[in-house]
Amino acid sequence: MTYTAVELETVEPVESAQLGQPEPVSDEQLVTMLVERARSEGLQLTGQGGLLQQLTKRVLESALEGEITDHLGYEKHDAGGRGSGNSRNGSRAKTVLTDVGPVEVKVPRDTSGTFEPQIVRKRQRRLTGVDEMVLSLSAKGLTHGEIAAHLAEVYGAEVSKQTISTITDKVMDGMAEWQSRPLDRVYPVLFVDAINVRIRDGKVANRPIYVVMAVTVDGTRDILSIWAGDGGEGAKYWLHVFTELKNRGLDDVLMLVCDRLKGLPDAVEAVWPRTIVQTCVVHLLRNSFRYAARQDWDKVAGALRPVYTAPGEDAATERFLEFQEAWGRKYPAIVKLWSDAWAEFVPFLSFDVEIRKVICSTNAIESVNARIRRSVRARGHFPNEAAALKCIYMALMSLDPTGKGRKRWTMRWKAPLNAFQIAFEGRLTPSNN
Repeated sequence: MTYTAVELETVEPVESAQLGQPEPVSDEQLVTMLVERARSEGLQLTGQGGLLQQLTKRVLESALEGEITDHLGYEKHDAGGRGSGNSRNGSRAKTVLTDVGPVEVKVPRDTSGTFEPQIVRKRQRRLTGVDEMVLSLSAKGLTHGEIAAHLAEVYGAEVSKQTISTITDKVMDGMAEWQSRPLDRVYPVLFVDAINVRIRDGKVANRPIYVVMAVTVDGTRDILSIWAGDGGEGAKYWLHVFTELKNRGLDDVLMLVCDRLKGLPDAVEAVWPRTIVQTCVVHLLRNSFRYAARQDWDKVAGALRPVYTAPGEDAATERFLEFQEAWGRKYPAIVKLWSDAWAEFVPFLSFDVEIRKVICSTNAIESVNARIRRSVRARGHFPNEAAALKCIYMALMSLDPTGKGRKRWTMRWKAPLNAFQIAFEGRLTPSNN
């Protein structure tokens, strides 16, 4: 496609009929005039060689000219600059990648070589918006090759995979700081889970990624950190995770909700002896259906409902014995499933309905894990542990950009936190924060 160049500086202001002097032109009027002129002369508004690129070029060059004027202390062609000891020394062409594509700008120079431009720094080849775009696309699950293809197709910019990798590597410092930041002294609830990610370590294999999400005393959501396990015994690694959290200042957790992760209750007790471990009731129900025929799902669900809605542990035990009598012979695996999980199932039965609603399920962290899975799925596998953690960290940082989810979350937790304050008297006081 052929583009027609437009001399943007030739746009003249409207003259006043009364005074014969140019009238000031507002920004909106100037933009309208430029757009109309570009259209009349066949110039595209966007794309390679389009109006937006030309405007970006003019804005950048004007800003650079202003910077060197401030540096030298006199305007271009000003006779007052003679004998000042430093002067303009032409310019050099430089192409920078911007939000609207590659733009060639003329960067002014001075004779002493002391001019340090700020808006387009020396050796800078990308403006900030491009880096942010790459990080956003990477967080949404696009591979480096897909990001490069997107930039080439939409902006006409050739960006190598290595450059994209360099951009995304910048988040590593932020991730290290995030992983070591101090924590609150007490959290009402922790949700914990682990997901498998394929990582190459000699050979490609599934590695667990441990995620811990907290509810603060103010009702906000806070993902405390992520860890890449070695695939060994879960109990030992969970102990490592909880010890690290304690070392970062977390002294007390009221309740910890999980999906019957192996060895986790013992690890919790070793670090926070007073913490109540609650297994996810929703997952117990889902796992029960795995052992039942499809035609019996509704009946099994109806028979288990009185167990998890019982007013207390004694009543739940009676209802479970009734379920065992009715279904134990046909589905002994379901009976064993609930019996094995009984110690971590019954704690929430001692709380009122407001607390029960928020601790009966790990859906809160499952939604986070779903976002992580979408980001890692396109990769297939990662070359190393650091690459996997980088991808997951960017996905977590891109959660809920509008803040609407945080607002709904906080409103949902308002009543339960009041109930926690009563049920765990003295452990959620301001002095513990």
